[in-house]
Amino acid sequence: MGEISSSDSYEVASERLDRALARLEKGVVRLGEQGRSLAAVEKERQQLRADRNRLSADLERVQQKAARLDEGAAQVSRRLVDAMETVKSVLAK
Repeated sequence: MGEISSSDSYEVASERLDRALARLEKGVVRLGEQGRSLAAVEKERQQLRADRNRLSADLERVQQKAARLDEGAAQVSRRLVDAMETVKSVLAK
């Protein structure tokens, strides 16, 4: 009973090889999935970078517009002060 025949050895070796091949196949599938996952992450990173660049450009335009509006508001305020002083001086006469 303690002896293993050559056909039993072959069967055991064949089963071990089958299990090893199955593990190898699972590993290859897992690597393929990780590769696809990495590609998806890279694509998302590129989209985020494009969004960031677009938002940065939008922010720059908005800041420039805000600066122009502030300057315009300051000019209007100065003109109103000038006009009020003119009206005051006319009324004082």
